[in-house]
Amino acid sequence: MNPALVVLSGGQDSTTCLYWALNRFGAGQVEAITFDYGQRHRIELDCAARIAARAGVPHAVLPIDTFAALGGSALTDPGITVQAGVDARTQLPATFVPGRNLIFLTFAAAFAYPRGIHDLVTGVAQTDYSG
Repeated sequence: MNPALVVLSGGQDSTTCLYWALNRFGAGQVEAITFDYGQRHRIELDCAARIAARAGVPHAVLPIDTFAALGGSALTDPGITVQAGVDARTQLPATFVPGRNLIFLTFAAAFAYPRGIHDLVTGVAQTDYSG
């Protein structure tokens, strides 16, 4: 069976996906990747590392520092409070980062290819499709 790469944020959706992948692809056939995109919730990185270690899967952290330059999200811009609520124009939370998961999947695919990994696993929420 081909190995799989799980995009692991450290949250409940991606953790569920990690254990689903272990069940589906088997131990030794799953790797995890986490992206350090300058998120203010740095605890995500710590949680992802602990979850990957507990699951016994190799875990890589890739830095992506371009989101801060784009601005517009409370997750990457210290000038916007996380409690800013919902943007009246878009009805999206202040923490929405446009295109984040698309970029993560692109980098995950680039990471997976030279490793012979053909299956990418990710867990996303409704807001990730908004806007």
